[in-house]
Amino acid sequence: MNLKEAFRFQNKLNSLLTEAENVLERDSNVMKVENTYLRKKVMPEAENETVVDTMGASDYVEKINELAAFTVFLLKEKEKLSKAIRAAKNGLAIDIDGETSLNGARQNAARIFKHMADLRSSEATISNGGTGYRFNAEGNQVSYKCDVRRVTTINFDRNDVRRYAKELGSKADEVSSEIDKAVVNTGVEYDCPFDVNASFADAFETFCETEKT
Repeated sequence: MNLKEAFRFQNKLNSLLTEAENVLERDSNVMKVENTYLRKKVMPEAENETVVDTMGASDYVEKINELAAFTVFLLKEKEKLSKAIRAAKNGLAIDIDGETSLNGARQNAARIFKHMADLRSSEATISNGGTGYRFNAEGNQVSYKCDVRRVTTINFDRNDVRRYAKELGSKADEVSSEIDKAVVNTGVEYDCPFDVNASFADAFETFCETEKT
C-alpha cells in the first residue's frame, strides 16, 4: 500500500477501536444480570424462574471476551501501522507533517491578504450620527445632533498585499502537489488484516475466524 492508503486504513483502525471501546465501557454489556422470580414463596406448587436481563445490552454481549481480544488486536495493528508509516516518511525528501501544517498557515494568510486586497475606500454621510454640546440663549448647555461624514481608506500597500497573497497561494499549491505525489508514490510495508471498507461486524468476524485457525 502507499501512504495515502495507509492513512486511510489508520483512520479505519481508529474508528473500529472507538466502536469496540464504546461497547466495552458500558456496564450493561460487560455485567451479567439475572433476575430470579421467587414464585415458590407465594405458590408452593410453582417453580422459581431465573431470567437473564439483557435490557440495553449490545448485540456483542455474548462475545465480550472476543471483543476485548479484538480491541487489543486493533491497538497492536495501530502500533504496527504507525511504525510502518513513520519508516516510510523517514525516507522522504519532504517533511509531510511539517509541510502540511505550514501549508495550512500559508493558505490562511493568503486568504486574509486576498480579503485585504479586495477592500475598497469609501465615503458615506451618516445622518444625525454625531452629538455635540452648546449653550442656548439662557446659558444652559444642551446637546444637539449633526451629520457625520465617514471616509474609509486602506492603510496598507495594496500592491504588496496582493503580491503576498499570490506568492503564498503559489507556494501552498506547489507544496500540496509535492505532498500528493509523496503520499501516492511512497510505499508502506504493512498488510491489512481486513478490507478498509469492512463494517465493524465484518472486521470482528474476520478476526474471530482468524483466531480460530
